[in-house]
Amino acid sequence: MVSMKNVTQELSELIAEYAAKFNDISDSEFSNKPHPHKWSKKEVVGHLIDSAQNNLRRFIVSQYEAQAPNIVYEQDFWVKANGYQRMKKDEVITLWRLINERICAVLNAMPESNYTKQSNTGKTEVQLHSLEWLAEDYVKHMKHHVNQIIPGSFNIVYK
Repeated sequence: MVSMKNVTQELSELIAEYAAKFNDISDSEFSNKPHPHKWSKKEVVGHLIDSAQNNLRRFIVSQYEAQAPNIVYEQDFWVKANGYQRMKKDEVITLWRLINERICAVLNAMPESNYTKQSNTGKTEVQLHSLEWLAEDYVKHMKHHVNQIIPGSFNIVYK
C-alpha cells in the first residue's frame, strides 16, 4: 500500500493543478451537456464534490464508531439535488477545491492506527474497506473523472 502521506500529497497537487485547469475551460464548454441524461463537466465536478462529502464523512466517522458505519452515496440523486448545473462555474470549482483541501487535512491528521479502521460502502450488501484503501481509491476515482473533464490527463483505468 502507498502511505497516507503520499496519498494526501498527490491529492493536494492534483487539486492545485486542476482547479487552475478547470478555470481555464470556457463557461459554455464547462456547462455543455453532451446528452440530456449525461452530466456536463460542471456536473462531473459536482459529482466529485458529492463524493468528497461522503468520503470526508467516512474518513471521520469511521475513526470513532465501534462498528464500520454504512455511508452510502446515491450519485445521480446528489448531483440533481445539489443543482450544480445552475451554479456559477467558479463557485463549483472553489467548492471542489475547498472540500478536497479539507480531506487532505483530515487524512494528514489521522493517526496511523486508524488507517485500518473500516467503512461500509455497500448499498445492498456489506462492502468493508479500510480508510487507507478508501483514500487511495478516492484519488483513483478523482483521476478517472478528471479524465472526463480534460481527456488524457491521467493514464488510469478505474473499475
